[in-house]
Amino acid sequence: MDPKVWMYLLYLAVSVGLTVWVATTLSRNGRVFLEDVFDDPRLAGAVNQLLVMGFYLLNLGYVTFAMRSSAQVEDTSTALETFSTKIGLVLLVLGILHFCNVYFLGRYRRGRIRQQQGQPPLPPAGRLPQHPPRPPMAPPARA
Repeated sequence: MDPKVWMYLLYLAVSVGLTVWVATTLSRNGRVFLEDVFDDPRLAGAVNQLLVMGFYLLNLGYVTFAMRSSAQVEDTSTALETFSTKIGLVLLVLGILHFCNVYFLGRYRRGRIRQQQGQPPLPPAGRLPQHPPRPPMAPPARA
C-alpha cells in the first residue's frame, strides 16, 4: 500500500484518539470548575456536555479538513515528517480550544462574582454648588 495512505490512516487514528482522550479528561476534570463558575450542578453538567460536543465538532472537523496533504509522500521518512506536522497542528488546535474555553468561562465567572458583590459606587457626577460667601459680621456697637 502507498505510504501516503498509511500516513492518512495513522493520522486519523492518532487524531481521533487524542481528541477523545483530551475531551474525556477535560470533561471529567473541568466539571468542578464549571460548578464553581455557574454555582449550579445541573447547569454545570449541561454546559459541560455542550462544551464536549462543541469540542468534538470543532476538532474532528479540523482533523478531517486538514487531512489532505499536497506533499509528495513516496517513502516512510517523508510520511513521518508530514504526519508529525499534522499531529502537531491538531495538538495546537486542541490547546487553543482549551485555553479559549478557560478564558471565556473565567471572564464569565469574574463578572458573576462582581455582580453578586454589588455594583461599585458611582463616581461623583460633578461638584456641589458653591454658596456665595457670607459678608463679614460688623463688630458689636459700643454704648
